[in-house]
Amino acid sequence: MRTTRLMQRAAFRLAAVFTAAFAQPAAAWAFGSGGRVWLPEGITTTSPVIDRLFYVVLTLTGVVFVLVQLTLVVFLIRYRRDPQRRATYTHGNTLAEVVWTAIPAAILVALAFYSQGVWSLIRGTPPPPDLEVEITGEQFAWNFRYAGADGQLKTDDDILTINQLHLPVDKTVLFHISSKDVIHSFFVPQFRMKQDAVPGLISRMWVHPVRMGNFDVACAELCGLGHYRMRGFLVIEPEAAYQTWLGEMLAEQ
Repeated sequence: MRTTRLMQRAAFRLAAVFTAAFAQPAAAWAFGSGGRVWLPEGITTTSPVIDRLFYVVLTLTGVVFVLVQLTLVVFLIRYRRDPQRRATYTHGNTLAEVVWTAIPAAILVALAFYSQGVWSLIRGTPPPPDLEVEITGEQFAWNFRYAGADGQLKTDDDILTINQLHLPVDKTVLFHISSKDVIHSFFVPQFRMKQDAVPGLISRMWVHPVRMGNFDVACAELCGLGHYRMRGFLVIEPEAAYQTWLGEMLAEQ
C-alpha cells in the first residue's frame, strides 16, 4: 500500500509539472538558448491563431499521454505477480466508465467548435484584398503572375516571375493557386498555411503579412524526381520598395 501511495503522489506531481510547463506562453517553447527550436516565426495576422490551436491540442494530448503512462506504471507495480494473491473477477465500475467516456467526448466537442472557428477565419470568405497574385506550380518551379498597369490579371501587360515572390507588408494578399502538370503544394512555413496546387482547379488562399524579411517557398507535395529543388523565394518589404520592384519588373516585360 505504501508503494502505491508513493506512485500516486509521483504521478500527480509529474502531471502538475507537465501541465505547468505547457501552460507557458508559446514564445517560451518557440525559443531555446541561442535560437528557435520549435515552430518557425509566424509572420501573418492568422499565424498566432493557428499556433494557439496547435499548443492547445499539444497540451491536451501531452497531458493525457503522461497520465496514461503513469497509470500504466502504477498498475504494473500494484498488480504485479504475487504468489500469495488469488485471481478475482470484477464486472467493472459503471461510474468510472461514464466518466472516462464523457470527459474525452466533451473535450473533443470543445476542440471541434474551437477549431471550426479557426478554420472559418483562415479558410472562409477572404477579406477584400489589396493585391491578387496568381501562383502556378510546374515541375519544378513556381510561376507568379502580377497584374500590370491595367490592374487586371490575365491581360497582356501582366508581370511574370519564376520563383520570385514579392509582397508588400501590412497588405491583404489573395493567391489564386493552380498547377500546369501534377499536384504541387504551395507552402511557406511562416504563413502556417499551405495549399495544394491541382491541375484544372483554382484554389484560393489569403494572407496578411505583418513582418518583413526573406523566406523560402517550398513544395510540400512529392511531385517528381526534381521535387527537392522546387524552391521559391519570398520577399516581404515596405510598400515603396514593392512598388519599385514592380516597376522594374514591368519595364523588363
